[in-house]
Amino acid sequence: MNAKPTLLIVDDDRSNLESYSLGFARQPYRVLTANGGVEALSLLRTETIDAVLTDLKMPDVDGLAVVRAAASLPVPPGCIVITAYGTIESAVEAMRHGAFDYITKPVNLLELRAKVEKALEVRTLRLKNEDLQGLLNQRFRFEGVIGVSKEMQEIIEQARTAADSRISVLIEGESGTGKELLARAIHFNSPRAGGPFVPIHCAAIPETLLESELFGHEKGAFTGAVQRRIGQFESAHGGTVFLDEVSDISPAVQVKLLRVLEQREIVRVGSTQPIALDIRLVAATNKDLAQEVGEGRFREDLYYRLNVVRIRIPALRQRPADIPPLVHHYLQTLARENNRSPLQISGAALQCLVNYAWPGNIRQLRNVMEQLVVFSRSEVLGLKDLPPPVRESTGELNEDFSESADNISDGAKTSGSSGEEKDELVLDAKMSLDEIERRYILYTLARMKDNRTRAAERLGISRRTLQRKLKELGADDHNRGELSREETE
Repeated sequence: MNAKPTLLIVDDDRSNLESYSLGFARQPYRVLTANGGVEALSLLRTETIDAVLTDLKMPDVDGLAVVRAAASLPVPPGCIVITAYGTIESAVEAMRHGAFDYITKPVNLLELRAKVEKALEVRTLRLKNEDLQGLLNQRFRFEGVIGVSKEMQEIIEQARTAADSRISVLIEGESGTGKELLARAIHFNSPRAGGPFVPIHCAAIPETLLESELFGHEKGAFTGAVQRRIGQFESAHGGTVFLDEVSDISPAVQVKLLRVLEQREIVRVGSTQPIALDIRLVAATNKDLAQEVGEGRFREDLYYRLNVVRIRIPALRQRPADIPPLVHHYLQTLARENNRSPLQISGAALQCLVNYAWPGNIRQLRNVMEQLVVFSRSEVLGLKDLPPPVRESTGELNEDFSESADNISDGAKTSGSSGEEKDELVLDAKMSLDEIERRYILYTLARMKDNRTRAAERLGISRRTLQRKLKELGADDHNRGELSREETE
């Protein structure tokens, strides 16, 4: 990859070609030249070009054809067309076909350099935006919501179905279970993905300011309102509003929120003029909103407006099958963010993480994994690396399991010092999620002596789901007579 941007100069007049080339000789560009359109088309096919400077009138292939060829590339370069005064209409036509700008003869070198620099700047911004959009799509697509358990798969399917509509969604769950991540995934997989996603954390805003924060205010509406303020709802027009901890909204603001949902319009504080809105509302709470209604702390009519689609995310301790893929995900992403090589984790350490209750849910798991990635000096995370609160409160652990740094595949066995066989497992951050899930399922089966019923209980899934996963993961032949054993146990 070239450190300098590549500029292709195209002209059938060699004197012009040399003149333009000399004009950019001291600029921070890698300059290529083409003596006519045919040669330019060849270079566009074989070189990575960032900007093209081309004459419009050439005998073999004209500049318009060069512009069209450049515009058809996967990453189009910025094209600037050189034209005479009498052919400005042709230059405008070239811009319709993808040219960035044009310049008329006689050429002013300073102006030409400025146009090339601007074309490169715009192209760089476009590439950055495309990269950012790609990252956003990757991060917030439903496939990025990590969960292999039956509960999470049902939630993902429910959210995917709701995303296509404009109906309100209520997400319930303990703090740290990933409610905002799911809300973002709903937005970015909806027809509103091109609009804004506006998160509002109601509990963090003082009650006296919440109405103004949500709906905005006019100048002079109250003491300190020195100018008009556009509220969060208005700024979300065409997109999605995410109201986190919606149960903390005061009764007075609840009434105004109900009007927004019913009328699809807001009124700024200090105004009587309604403003039409096109928004989609996703709300979240860590409380049981139906119970809040029953105890008189939340309006029943607003509850039914919010609760068109209700999604409840279970606590992490209720879906232990999701912990191994989450651990794998954080080993990858956090190692990359902290400039560390990919880490591995031993089976015993992973089992300890699975057994832990995680009162802070996924947020707490991420924090623990970040501590391990930053402070551990080992390439294989073992029991000794885990924080004492996690290591000491997980109940029963089979300490006979080795913490070998080798990758043991598919439930393989090795002999310990006592001569007994011991199941070992080391998970590598470079493995795919499917491979992580496959190895952990087989590891759990081995620990449960191939009893699928007990293994399914330990994994937090049904026996039928375990059988389906073994088949999907290509491990259905891993039976070793467990059915006959289960019949006698």
